[in-house]
Amino acid sequence: MLNKAIKTLSLSLLFVAGSSSATIIDYYDTIANGHNQFDTTVISSGGVVSSVTLANLSYGNSWDIGDFVITTTNGANKGIDPASTDNATGQMIGINPNDANDNGAGSGITFTFDNAINALGFEVGDWATCCFLPSELFISFDGGTAIKVASATQATDNPATAAGGNSGDAFFVGAIDDSATFTTVTFFGNGFGEYLTAGGTIKYAAVEVGSISVPEPSTFAILALGMIGLASRRFKK
Repeated sequence: MLNKAIKTLSLSLLFVAGSSSATIIDYYDTIANGHNQFDTTVISSGGVVSSVTLANLSYGNSWDIGDFVITTTNGANKGIDPASTDNATGQMIGINPNDANDNGAGSGITFTFDNAINALGFEVGDWATCCFLPSELFISFDGGTAIKVASATQATDNPATAAGGNSGDAFFVGAIDDSATFTTVTFFGNGFGEYLTAGGTIKYAAVEVGSISVPEPSTFAILALGMIGLASRRFKK
C-alpha cells in the first residue's frame, strides 16, 4: 500500500525531527499481517503481547473482558455481531458512527485497562462500504489528540477487500504511542451512515517509553528524496 507507506514515512520523519523519545506507529492491514506487525514491534521493543478473542458478549453498553472493560463512549447500547459476519476472529461490537459535531468520537468505544498500556490493536469490519467523505478511523490515548489510523475513499481502501475478501471484511488496526503509558483508549469512525464494527481478537501491551526504534534520519532522507524524485519523474512524463 503506497499511500500507507508514504504516511508512515512522513509520520516517522516528523518524530525523528521533533523528538528523540516519542514515536507513534499505527497499523492498518489484513488481520494476519496486522497481528504480525503489531507483535513484531512490541516484542522488538521489549514488551509482551497479551491478547483476548471476544466471545459471549451480548447487547449492551459495557463488557468486562478481564484485564480491561469496553464501554460505549456515549453510553448507548450496541449490538453484537458474530465473527462470521465480517470474517473476523471473534465477536464484533456495532458502532454506527454519528454526530458530526464531535467527528464521531462519542459514538465510538472506549477500552479502560486495569494496568496502563501504550499499544493496542484489534479488528475492524463493515468499513469502506459507503460514505466516502472520506470515511476515517481514529484511536485516542487517554483522551489525547486522535491518531488517524485509516482513511477510505473507495471500497478497496479496506485491506481485506483489496486482498480479495468480501466487501467490508474485517481487517486489523492499531497504534503504539511510546511517549507515555495510558489507561484508556478510544476508537471511533466518522463514516456517518456506515455500520462499522470493532473487536475480534484484541492485542495490547506496554512498551518502555522511548523504546520504539525508527531508522536513522539519514536513511529517511534518502528514502524521502527517492520518493520525491520518483514523483517528479512521473509528473514530467
